[in-house]
Amino acid sequence: MTKRNSIMSDMVLSMPRASAFLEPDRMNLKSGGGRNRLARLLFLLPLVFFLPGCLVGPNYKRPKIDAPPAFRGGEGADQQASFADQPWWEVFKDDTLKSLIQTALANNYDMRVAVTRIQEARQIQAQARSQFLPTVNYQAEISGGRNEFAGGPLDRGGVTRGSFVAVVNAAWEADVWGRIRRLNEAALAQYLGTEQAKRGVMLSLVSDVASDYFQLLALELQLDIAKRSTESFGVSLKLFTQRLQGGVASKLETDRAEAAMASTAATIPELERQIALTENQINVLLGRNPGSIPHDAKLLGEIIPPDIPVGLPSALLERRPDVRQAEEQVRYANAQVGLAAAAFFPRIGLTTFFGHVNADIDQFWKGTANAWSFAGNAAGPIYQGGALKAGKRLAVAQWEEAKLQYEQSALNAFQDVSNSLISREKYEGTRVEQARAVNAYTDAVKVAMQRYVAGKASYFEVIEAQLQLFPAETELAQTELNRRVVIVQLYKALGGGWNLQDAQWTGSQAAPAPAPNTTGPAH
Repeated sequence: MTKRNSIMSDMVLSMPRASAFLEPDRMNLKSGGGRNRLARLLFLLPLVFFLPGCLVGPNYKRPKIDAPPAFRGGEGADQQASFADQPWWEVFKDDTLKSLIQTALANNYDMRVAVTRIQEARQIQAQARSQFLPTVNYQAEISGGRNEFAGGPLDRGGVTRGSFVAVVNAAWEADVWGRIRRLNEAALAQYLGTEQAKRGVMLSLVSDVASDYFQLLALELQLDIAKRSTESFGVSLKLFTQRLQGGVASKLETDRAEAAMASTAATIPELERQIALTENQINVLLGRNPGSIPHDAKLLGEIIPPDIPVGLPSALLERRPDVRQAEEQVRYANAQVGLAAAAFFPRIGLTTFFGHVNADIDQFWKGTANAWSFAGNAAGPIYQGGALKAGKRLAVAQWEEAKLQYEQSALNAFQDVSNSLISREKYEGTRVEQARAVNAYTDAVKVAMQRYVAGKASYFEVIEAQLQLFPAETELAQTELNRRVVIVQLYKALGGGWNLQDAQWTGSQAAPAPAPNTTGPAH
C-alpha cells in the first residue's frame, strides 16, 4: 500500500505546476515554432503507445509439486470422483446441523471479516488498474490587488489589477517496461488470495460447526451413560444395603457400592459443564450470544457414508483453498520481482495542459490568454548506492520463501488427507473391538448380579463388572464421535465444496427452514 502511494506521488510530482503557467510572456503562443514543436511531439506519440511491449522480470510458472500417485490410506479406491465434489448439505443429513451451518455462514464474524478483506483487496486492485489511464486535474486561481501578482507582492509601479488562471492538466505514464502491468499482476494475486482465504473460512466454518455439533451429541451420549451407570450402582447399593440389614452382608459391600456410585455420579456435573461450553462455542460460530442449542438428534443416529472416494492427489492442488491461496502468494512475489527489475529502467510519460491565464481579468477571454503545453518526460536512476540491486535480491528471496511455503502447504494437504483416511480405517477397527468389549461387560454385569443374588459370587464380582462397563461404554461413545468427526476432517482436507460458487454456499438449497432460535436473534 505504501509503495503504491509512493508511485502515485511520483506521478503527481512529475506533472507541471500551475505556477509555471502564470507568466504569459514565457509562452510562444502566436509563433509557428510552438505549432512545429507540437507537430513533432504528435509524430513521436505513436511510438510511445507502441513501446509498451517489454515486460521485465520472470513470467509466472506454477512451482512443480511432487504429488504421490495415490493417497496413503486410500489405495485401491476410485481415484476419479472425490468426496469433495459433494456440497456440504449432501454430506450432512441432519436438518438441525444444516440449519446451524446455514446460520454460521451468514453471521459468523470471521466470515464477515474475510468478506471485508476481499473488498479491501478489490479496491487495491482498482487503484493499480487506474495507473493504465492518464490522470487529469484542474486548477483555478483568481486574485486582485495593488503591486500584486498571483496572490503575492510584486512591484508593478503601483498598478492595481487582477489575474486569473484556469488550467486543466493531464499526465500519463507509458508502461514501457511493464512496471504497471507487474503492479496489476501483484494486486490481482492479492485479490484472488483473499478470495481463496474466504473460501477457506467457509470450509473451516462448516467443519467447525459440524465437529462441535457431533461433540455436543457425544457429550450427551456420555451423560446418558453416566446417568445409567450411576443408576446401576444405585441398584447394587440398595441390594447390598438390604442384605446388610438382613445380616447376610458386611458394611464393606455397601461402602464399595456407594463409593462406585458417587464416583460415577461425579462425572455428571463435568459432562453437563462441557455440554454448556460446547453449546456456547457453537453459538459463537453462529454469531450469537451464548445459549442452548435446541436439537433432537442422537449421535448414533448420525449417518456415516460407507464409501468415500478421495480423487487424485494432483487434483488437491486445485481444490484446497489454503493451497491455492499460497499459490497466489507465489504469484504476487513473482510480480514483485518484476517490479524490482523495472526500477532499473526509466519511466517514460507524457504531460499536457490547456487553459487560460492572464494578468488582466478584462483580457482573460481574448485569444492571447490561451495556454497549452504538450511534453514528454523520462526519469530513471543513475546511482542508488546499491539500493536497487538490494531491492531486487530482496524480491527474489521473498519469492523463494513464498515458493517454499506453497510447497509446504501442498505437502501438508497430502498429509491431512492421508491422516484422515488412515484414522477412518483404524477407528472402524477400534469400534468393532470396543463394541465386543461393551457387550461382554454388559453380560458380565448381569451374570455377576445373578450369581450374587444366588449366593454363588461375592459382591466384588458385581462391583468389578460394573466398574469395567462404565469406562468401556464411554470409550465406545468417544470412538463413535471420532468416526463421525473424521468424515468432517476428510471433507475439509479434500477441499470440500471446491466447485461451488460463493452464493451457493449460503443459498436456499443449502439448508431446510431455520430451526427455532431460543437464544434471541442472530447478530
